[in-house]
Amino acid sequence: MSSQPNAAVTPTAGNQATAANDTRHHPRPGRVLLMTINLIVLLLSVMLIVWISIDTFETKQFLNNKPYMTFQFWVCIFFLIDFFVGLVYADNKWRYFLHRFVFLILSLPVLNFVHWMQIPLSHDALYFVRFIPLARGALALSIVMGYLSSNAVTSLFMSYLSIMILICYFCSLIFYAREYGVNPEVKTYWTALWWSFMNLSTVGCDIPPMTVSGKIVAVVLPICGMIIFPLFTVYLTNYVTNAMNRSHKEAPDF
Repeated sequence: MSSQPNAAVTPTAGNQATAANDTRHHPRPGRVLLMTINLIVLLLSVMLIVWISIDTFETKQFLNNKPYMTFQFWVCIFFLIDFFVGLVYADNKWRYFLHRFVFLILSLPVLNFVHWMQIPLSHDALYFVRFIPLARGALALSIVMGYLSSNAVTSLFMSYLSIMILICYFCSLIFYAREYGVNPEVKTYWTALWWSFMNLSTVGCDIPPMTVSGKIVAVVLPICGMIIFPLFTVYLTNYVTNAMNRSHKEAPDF
């Protein structure tokens, strides 16, 4: 059964499993250092999520929020440090670079570059750029969950589950921030969260988006759902098969 998940995963998810497995083969000091750095990345990501959530509910202009912009910049710098420390400890550096190149791109302080260079972007585009470091945090969470899992299938399942929850939450924030006050059917954040979950589950929702950002999120969520939910079937199949095998081994011979 271990070959089935690999055929179903996306390149990003496969990179998570590869990163977790490669790290287990490092010498203990390097393994401990990488695990510690990933935990710090996860903590910084949680702080960033909380800050963005508060700013979203209070409708603050984040580009004019100097403490937030400074904090986000140093979070991205630490993400870059995490990438290059992993590169130093990697057995195959070229393979590591190729497998985690997305990590490097997501670690760049793009929002700060946009602000410093005065690049003209729409408010919708700026809001999506703001979530780039959070995508890096979601990948860090999937790696940490992979460390805590007992086997490859469980590791993959936990990684996808954590990514699915974060995607649902991030998209609900974007939908609420852009649709509230414009869409008469979006009166509270809980409506946006329900809308996000229903679209991620591919069931759909009867609240039509009215903004560009809302329409983009309405396309992204079902695509993510179609990729993620089949993995739950693979996991349950693997779990039931293993349980049946154990019961046959434990059954007394007559």
